[in-house]
Amino acid sequence: MPRIIGVDIPGNKRVEFSLRYLYGVGPAKALEIIQKVGIDPDLKAKDLTPDQIGAITKILQDDLLVEGDLRRTLAADIRRLQQINCYRGIRHRRSLPVRGQRTKTNARTRKGKKVTIGAIRDKTQRRLAKA
Repeated sequence: MPRIIGVDIPGNKRVEFSLRYLYGVGPAKALEIIQKVGIDPDLKAKDLTPDQIGAITKILQDDLLVEGDLRRTLAADIRRLQQINCYRGIRHRRSLPVRGQRTKTNARTRKGKKVTIGAIRDKTQRRLAKA
């Protein structure tokens, strides 16, 4: 398993698909990297030479934001939106959909499991009765 920028990429897959295991590298960027380095697209990742791995690493570090740097940048962007109290920042803070999706139905992934109002009321009444 070759290691690129601290991430083990699968050796039994083609380089084109193995590079996608890096956060921030998708299909188009993977092909672009392969063409810049001059690697055969059908080559398996385990067959990469140390020179080729070094060339891929150099391209990723110089030209692209990937892995930790990209994650930090995205987190900082979200934090900035929350601090300036813009609509998107408020939606992020409340863990609601940010990009205009409806929330009356179909927002379960973002909102979490359904909580019935009556169940909450019953719990608080039971708690108050015990006290």
